[in-house]
Amino acid sequence: MRQQTAVSPEAMARQREYMARVREMEDRPRSYHIVSMGCQMNARDSETIAGMLEEMGLTREAVRERADLILYNTCCVRENAENKALGNVIWLKELKRDKPELMICVGGCMTQEPGMAAAMKAKYPFIDLIYGTHNLYRLPEYVYRFLMERAPVVEVLDIDGEVVEGLPERRESVHSAFVNIMYGCDNFCSYCIVPYVRGRERSREPEDVIAEVKRLMDAGTQEITLLGQNVNSYRGGGAEFANLLRRLDRLGVPRIRFMTSHPKDLSDELIACYGELEHLMPNLHLPVQAGNDEILRQMNRRYTRERYLDLVRRLRAVRPEIGLTSDIIVGFPGETEAQFEDTLSLAREVRFDAAYTFVYSPRRGTRAASMPDPVSAGEKSRWIQRLIALQQEISFETLSAQVGRVERVLVEGASARDAGSVGGRTPRNHMVNFPGGEELVGKFVDVEITSAGKNTLRGRIV
Repeated sequence: MRQQTAVSPEAMARQREYMARVREMEDRPRSYHIVSMGCQMNARDSETIAGMLEEMGLTREAVRERADLILYNTCCVRENAENKALGNVIWLKELKRDKPELMICVGGCMTQEPGMAAAMKAKYPFIDLIYGTHNLYRLPEYVYRFLMERAPVVEVLDIDGEVVEGLPERRESVHSAFVNIMYGCDNFCSYCIVPYVRGRERSREPEDVIAEVKRLMDAGTQEITLLGQNVNSYRGGGAEFANLLRRLDRLGVPRIRFMTSHPKDLSDELIACYGELEHLMPNLHLPVQAGNDEILRQMNRRYTRERYLDLVRRLRAVRPEIGLTSDIIVGFPGETEAQFEDTLSLAREVRFDAAYTFVYSPRRGTRAASMPDPVSAGEKSRWIQRLIALQQEISFETLSAQVGRVERVLVEGASARDAGSVGGRTPRNHMVNFPGGEELVGKFVDVEITSAGKNTLRGRIV
C-alpha cells in the first residue's frame, strides 16, 4: 500500500474559494443533474459532486433535459458500461444544439483510462469539462475556469489521487450512508482495470472515519456501509480493518456493512468479528470470480478454490446465519467447459444468497486482454445462462426458507412495485416489501415474512 497523503488545507481552501466565486457569478448554471454509473464508490463520489455543486449555488434538477449543467460520473469496469456512457454523451450533442448554454461535464473511471480524455476531446468537442478520478476535488476550480474562459477544460492526472477530507456532500439518504475508508487497489487481477483508473491503495486515517460516522449518527443515520475497492486491506494509521470495525461497533451505530472484500485478505481477525460484534450485519460480499484453480491463477486472484471454500466454512462456523453474495466471471480467456463446470459446482456448494454474473469483458491495458480467447460468444452466452438459472434456483430456495421468520427491517422507502407498501432490508440484506406508510422510513420494524419471490420477500408488521 502506498504511503497515504492528504490534500493540504491550503489546497482545500482554494477550492472553497472557487466555489464562492462561482456562486457569485451572474451567468453560472443554476441547476444540475448527475448521472452516476457503476459501483457504490461512484455513487458516493456523486454525493460529493452534488455537495460541491450546491456550494456553488446550483440546485438539483430531477429531469435531465431541464438542467443547466449535466455531469456524467462514468464507469469502465466492463465494456457495456463504457459503451453506455459514450452513448449517453452522444445524445447530449443534440440537447446542446437546442440549448447552447448547457454545460456538459464527464468524469469518473472511464475518463481516467489512458488516452480516453484526449480521444473524447477530439471526438466530442461539445463536452465542456473532462476530469479524472484523481482530481475530483478540484471540480470547483475547473467549473470556474470554464465559466471564465468559455473554452473546454480537460484535466486528467496520471499520478495517484490523494486522500481528501472535508468536502461538501449531499447525501442521498439520511438513514443509510456510504462511508469511504480507502481508495484504489494493489491487486492487479489480470482482467481488472481498477488499479489503472483508481490508483494504488491508500487508506483514510481511522480518526477521520470515526468522526464522519459520528456526524452521520448525529444526523440520524441507522446504517453505514464502509466502501473500498478492496476494503479489507484497509491499513489506516497502521491498523487493520478488523480494528476499525471494532471501534465503529463500540460507537453504537445500529448497522455496519462493508464492501467489496478480497478473499486473500479475509483475516482470522475479520472472521472473528462476525461472531463478536453486535452491530456487524450477517452478510458479506466475497467475490470468487471462478471456481477452477487454473483460471483463478490466470486471473491473479492469489487463492485457490479450497481456500475460498475454507473461508466460507469458517465464516458460517462463527455466524451460521451469514448470507454470502459474490461476483462471478464466465468465459475468461481460454476457459474450458470443464473449468466452467467447476464454477457451477462451487456455486452449488456455497449456495450464495445472490451472485452478480458477467461474461468476461476485455479491458485495454490489462494482462488478460492479450490472452488467446478461442471460446465463441455463443458458447459463453450458453454458459452464463446456465449459471444464472442455477443461481436463481438457489436464491429462491434461500428466500423461501425465510418464510415464517420475524426479521428486524430498516425501512428504506416506498415500494417501487406495490402501492401502499414500503420496503427495507433484513440484517442478512434481503429486501422485504410490506404494507405501510412513508412515516416508517428510517425506522426499524419487526416484520413476519409471509412469502418469497425470485429476488425479494413479502411480509407484514407484527
